Amino acid sequence: MGYRAVATVGAVAVLVTLVALGAAPAAAQTAGIRTVWGQPDLRGIWDFRTITPLERSDELGDQAFFTEEEAANLEQEVVDRNLRLLNRPAERTVASDQVDRRDDGTPGFYNNFWLDRGTRAVGTRRTSLIIDPPNGQIPALTASGQQRADARQAYRREHPADSWLDRGTSDRCLLGFNAGPPLNPGGYNQNLQIFQTPDHIVLLTEMVHTVRVVPLDGRPPLSDDIRQWSGDARGHWEGATLVVETSNFNDERRWRNATAGVTLVERFTRVDVDTLEYEYTVTDPETWTSPWTASIPLQRTDVPMYEYACHEGNHSMDGILAGQRAEDKAAAARP
Repeated sequence: MGYRAVATVGAVAVLVTLVALGAAPAAAQTAGIRTVWGQPDLRGIWDFRTITPLERSDELGDQAFFTEEEAANLEQEVVDRNLRLLNRPAERTVASDQVDRRDDGTPGFYNNFWLDRGTRAVGTRRTSLIIDPPNGQIPALTASGQQRADARQAYRREHPADSWLDRGTSDRCLLGFNAGPPLNPGGYNQNLQIFQTPDHIVLLTEMVHTVRVVPLDGRPPLSDDIRQWSGDARGHWEGATLVVETSNFNDERRWRNATAGVTLVERFTRVDVDTLEYEYTVTDPETWTSPWTASIPLQRTDVPMYEYACHEGNHSMDGILAGQRAEDKAAAARP
C-alpha cells in the first residue's frame, strides 16, 4: 500500500512540465474562478473521502436524505468505531485453516489502522452517492450480466491464484480499487490532483498513481481495437462544467462486472473555492438494465500527494501466489 507518512513526493515524468500549473491561484476566493486563458479553474488537490455509501441500504427504503441529526449520529458512530478499534488489544493471526475467511477464500487485508475512509457524510446528507435511479441503488443486472457474474465468481472460487492473471487489477497494481475511472471513495489514498492547460486536463489519482491525460481539442477517439486499462478519454466544456467521455476500456478490467463496451461520462463542476462537484454516469446495456449516476463532492486539500510506489510484479504478488501453492499442497496431502 502507499504510506502517506513517507515524505517522498510522487513524480510522474510526463507531468513535469505541468507542475507549475498544478495548483489554483492562492488569491482565488470565490466560486467561478478561471484560469488566465479563461477556462473554469479546476486545478488543485481534491479529497474524495466520505462515509456516505455508494448505494442506499434497503432499510432506508425511499429515504433519499438523512436528517441533520441522523447525519451527525452517523458521523459520530464512525468516530467512535475508529477509537474503539484503535484501542483494541492486538490479535495474532492464527493458522490459515482456522481463520474466518471471506467468500473468495482470503482472510482479509489491513486492519483499521491502515485505512483512511474519512468521518464525514456528504454535505447534502444524501443517503447514497447514487442519485439515479431514484432508489439510490445500482440497477439490476441483465440476464447476460448475471450469467457473467456467476461464472466469474465460480471461477474465482476454484482458481483464486493459479497465476497473477487470476488476481484483480488492484492486486496487480494496474488500477487502484478507488481510483477508477470512475472515482469511488474507499480505503485510503483518496486524493485526486488536477492539472490543466488550454487543451488538456490531467487527472492524477493518488491510489496506484493512475494518470489520465484528457484532450480538449476535439480530436476523434481511438480506433475501437485499441483498448486501455483506463479507457480512452475525450473532454469538452459545457458552460462551467468539464465533461469527460471515456470508452475503449480493456476487457480484462472487470470493473463491477462491466463489459469492454461500458461507457463513462464524468462531469466536474467548481461549486465554490473549496468544493468540486464530481458526477458520473455509467452505461453498459450488456450488464445493467439501465444507466446509473453517482455524485461525489470533492473537497480542496492542502495535503500533498505522495508516491504510491505500487507496480506490477511487486513483492506482494509473490506472497499471494506462494500462499496459494502452500494451500494447494496442503489440500493434496489431506486424506
